[in-house]
Amino acid sequence: MVLLWPKLNLYKYMERTTHKIDASGKIAGRLASEIAVLLQGKNRVDYQAHTDCGEIVEITNVAEMKFSGKKLETKVYHRNTGYPSGIRTKKVKDMMEEEPQAVLRKMVYLMLPKNRLRPNMIKRLKVS
Repeated sequence: MVLLWPKLNLYKYMERTTHKIDASGKIAGRLASEIAVLLQGKNRVDYQAHTDCGEIVEITNVAEMKFSGKKLETKVYHRNTGYPSGIRTKKVKDMMEEEPQAVLRKMVYLMLPKNRLRPNMIKRLKVS
């Protein structure tokens, strides 16, 4: 159980449920958006955008998920080293060969809201 609003002494307790999802044969983007909804808690009746009321999500068989179209060959992720002209690009195909868990984690991370709740939400994603 998690105590919501500890500074305000509002004694509302919340139970986090665990969702176990098998990723084999599922399309990656649709799976990532489903996970993002569960991590935010938007499937709950007591959802509030300013609280972290999401649930725990465990994913298995990530290496067997599919990509629709030609995304596996054409989609790239960019990062910057911080130096001038320091953009590094990596294809999703190469990332899936190295570490498929990191691909799904990055997809879900980019679908979560960009605020102070995002780091705590992504901690509840267990990928194996």
